[in-house]
Amino acid sequence: MKRVNKMEALKSYLETKGLKSTAQRDYIADAFFKTNTHISLDELLKKVKRKTSKVGYATVYRTMKLLTDSGLAIERQFGDGQTRYENMPEHGHHDHIICMKCSKIEEFQNQKIEQLQDETARKFGFTVVNHKLELYGYCSDCS
Repeated sequence: MKRVNKMEALKSYLETKGLKSTAQRDYIADAFFKTNTHISLDELLKKVKRKTSKVGYATVYRTMKLLTDSGLAIERQFGDGQTRYENMPEHGHHDHIICMKCSKIEEFQNQKIEQLQDETARKFGFTVVNHKLELYGYCSDCS
């Protein structure tokens, strides 16, 4: 989904919920959609403040809740007490490997892991609708 399409999808979602599209929401959404990392609310607020000083933490929080509820953002917790958000992946599902020392996060895809998960689910009679895999350890810089 391209950024323009994501903005259109957000506007459509707001209309269905009877909510207004505001300049502040647009600044926040645009900054978020341009982000290709896992971003915290504080980091996003700093990015938005570079464009306008008229945005506060609560507005960023509420906008990210809207983006999450609309399916345009994913809320992530990586075990460090910090909530981060990522854009809905264009390239499909991916998993994460996280450094426990420096908090570096890498995304990866592995078809063998996906197949094993599917086989395991079938073995136990489950239909998987969603899953996440997070590996925790130390990156090469920290080990």
